[in-house]
Amino acid sequence: MRFYNTLGHSLKDFTPPSDGIVRMYSCGPTVYDVAHLGNMRAFTFADVLQRVLRAVGGFEVRWVMNVTDIDDKTIRDSAVGSAKWRQEMGVQTDDARANLRAFTTVFENEFKRDLESLGIRLDHFAAMPRATDYIVEMQELIRDIVRSGYGYASEGSVYFNVRSYSKAFPYGRLFTIDAENFREGVRIDADEYDRESVSDFVLWKGRKDAEPYWDFELDGESLPGRPGWHIECSAMSKELLGPLPFDIHTGGVDLRFPHHEDELAQCCAGYHVTEQSRFWMHNEFLEVEGKKMSKSLGNFYTLRDLMSMGYEAIDIRFALMAAHYRSVLNFTFENLRAASTSRQRIQNLIWDLIDIVGTADAGGVHGSMPEEVAAAFADDLNVPQALARMYEYCARNADARTDVTKAKEVLGALQHVNEVLAVWTFSPRPAIDVPDAVRSLAEERWAARSAKNWSEADRLRGELAALGWSMKDGKDSYTIEPLS
Repeated sequence: MRFYNTLGHSLKDFTPPSDGIVRMYSCGPTVYDVAHLGNMRAFTFADVLQRVLRAVGGFEVRWVMNVTDIDDKTIRDSAVGSAKWRQEMGVQTDDARANLRAFTTVFENEFKRDLESLGIRLDHFAAMPRATDYIVEMQELIRDIVRSGYGYASEGSVYFNVRSYSKAFPYGRLFTIDAENFREGVRIDADEYDRESVSDFVLWKGRKDAEPYWDFELDGESLPGRPGWHIECSAMSKELLGPLPFDIHTGGVDLRFPHHEDELAQCCAGYHVTEQSRFWMHNEFLEVEGKKMSKSLGNFYTLRDLMSMGYEAIDIRFALMAAHYRSVLNFTFENLRAASTSRQRIQNLIWDLIDIVGTADAGGVHGSMPEEVAAAFADDLNVPQALARMYEYCARNADARTDVTKAKEVLGALQHVNEVLAVWTFSPRPAIDVPDAVRSLAEERWAARSAKNWSEADRLRGELAALGWSMKDGKDSYTIEPLS
């Protein structure tokens, strides 16, 4: 297997860990609102990656995804002054920390529901830690950074000394920065900032009125406040995945700087290592109809927005995999409909094969993942190529619809492919409620076809189509299906 490693900016062979357990960390949601479609591309990419490691690599995967429930945005939107949401959700407390917990819990639960809708299994996660449950570990890391000479306290906050760090470690390994643009003496308190802002960044933010805070003592000085955003993942990944470096760290390209660069720096400075993760893998942006997704353009969508329009979540998952993860994905409604048609074509094949082998044998895996499909997955998660190879495999084995042995083989192969894609069901074809008038027309057409009255059979097929139905002719019988 080989993956593109942002650390080094090249394709690298993925050497398996000695114990066969891949330790993987994914930057998760900031739970101040419902996740949007761009977020969901990042989470779907991480899910496909861990599924490939399991299904193709044969590894056990310890997958951790954090939940950011403390940062500038969650504090802003859960503030005591933001009474509207508290009234709607029945939250009455004015305690800032309790208020933050209640507010973020609502969106954490919504996020988990969205994951399940997209076929991302919660039981595949070893942990989904909330940042506020690891404050003590973050504080200890901050102390270690300061003791090592790479951090300092100022005006109630604690900052990371980028200039001092850069003398001992390279800074800018994940994202090329302009070191000459370093602003001496400038400190950044915001959790998120521009790539041009190469300055000392905050590790611990001093207490502000009406904001949630935790007690913190540093070298005998009391510094009540709360953690900066970047320190959260440094501490939680080490605590939950064990000794550094772990194997793979994922996230969107927008996280390379400052978040991931600062996260890496904190680990090197505080944990006295040279690497946080062996591989850093980043997915590209998602555009909608060729434009950046934004509320002002009216093209800002969440999963539930699309589902409320009548689209199936599983088709949305399939569409999110349409482009290679390192390519910009242009999400269009035309492409979504095409993805639905493409996915349904294989689903219909699966149901046909189940009809042939019988329900009792449908759950048994008789084939293996086609080698060419597995090879595409293993080659930097080339899902588009894997899909092309899978369609070719199905075309080569078209006789599976009439051969029980071949049907079992193809059915098993598709089950293995679905261990990665998770877009098809292998239960029997659901019963379709066919109106009596449609059944009557179908019987007439079958009789006409059996009598070789082709013109009448064609006329009746047209009547069925006008009613929104089609007939699929078999050797000895037929099936009736709604037109998609």
